[in-house]
Amino acid sequence: MIKETIKDAESRMKGAVHTLEEDLAGIRTGRANPALVERIEVEYYGSPVQLNQLATISIPEPRQILIRPFDATSIKVIERAIIASDLGIMPNNDGKVIRLNLPPLNEERRRELVKVTNTRLEEARVACRNVRRDVIKDLKEYEKEKLISEDDLKRAEEELQKVIEFFIDEIENVGERKNAEIMEV
Repeated sequence: MIKETIKDAESRMKGAVHTLEEDLAGIRTGRANPALVERIEVEYYGSPVQLNQLATISIPEPRQILIRPFDATSIKVIERAIIASDLGIMPNNDGKVIRLNLPPLNEERRRELVKVTNTRLEEARVACRNVRRDVIKDLKEYEKEKLISEDDLKRAEEELQKVIEFFIDEIENVGERKNAEIMEV
């Protein structure tokens, strides 16, 4: 019972780290990355669709993203969605493909992006702490119902603490890598 509860906590914390990594992939760095645009919502025939379902996204050059729509008639709606997004990049449309040229980031913008990254890191840490809080509540409930002993509860809390420390370290490592990537000139 304790092992299943801790395994569940591990998988939920792993999910928080995975979500963080996906979130951070969408934050712009100096290099082109398909993750910057693939989750942009495009209004396609009245329903929102992610860009990666409407087009092929490639990186022909280090600072350029090439978007090749499957349906040539959708190029205008894709272009509008990119302009409306928070990327701050003007798309170049030649009728068949859309090119996004990423300008180099200035120092001020890099610092802003590091702040955004740090906010997302804190959100992930809070998510892990919330999992720990819920699991400890469940374990105390088990002890109250006499399903586990007080010693089992203490051991489970110690094991849970080791798990959360591991995932907090993992979050820190992800953050350090992303911040280094952002600050790289």
